[in-house]
Amino acid sequence: MTRLLPGILAMAAIVLASNILVQFLWGDFLTLGAFTYPFAFLVTDVMNRVYGAATARRVVFAGFLTGVVCSLVGTQITGEFGPLVTWRIAAGSGLAFLTAQLVDIAVFNALRRGAWWRAPLASTLVGSALDTTIFFSVAFSAALAFVEPGNDVAWANDGVPLLGHGPVLPLWISLAVADWCVKLALALIALVPFRLIVKQLLPRVA
Repeated sequence: MTRLLPGILAMAAIVLASNILVQFLWGDFLTLGAFTYPFAFLVTDVMNRVYGAATARRVVFAGFLTGVVCSLVGTQITGEFGPLVTWRIAAGSGLAFLTAQLVDIAVFNALRRGAWWRAPLASTLVGSALDTTIFFSVAFSAALAFVEPGNDVAWANDGVPLLGHGPVLPLWISLAVADWCVKLALALIALVPFRLIVKQLLPRVA
């Protein structure tokens, strides 16, 4: 439990903060949650490198449960336009988080014997792509309207130029692309704390 607790607390804090910040826009295509959520991959990769895949998976499941609780609470709180969290967003968030994090662990394990940066970078890039694709398509795509027929996501399917300048596509695709771009940038930035944290923790591992 001593090994798990720091990772669990860090993951829970990131998931909780992201669930709150995702409600606030920064510019036209980004939520503030896009700047906190990617650090969940950093926590997973540090736990994987230092303590192994089994411990990393336990931390991921703890983060998943935290996300489920946050989503359930959000569905019961009504804002100006209805529940703060719709069932589609709750389903997309949970499915995306669990799938992306478990794939991250699998990719990391496959590359863990290579250069120190290869496993965390590759696993985070693959996991981030999965996370973004699953979440935004489940939460907002018109093709999946049957998931929650009573939830009007027409606003997310309005045609707008991609990121304000490209071809006209549904708004949710611009939101997804912007989110993924932030994750790509943070995947590179996170290599620095990953390296520093791992160097601090590895000598202490029995």
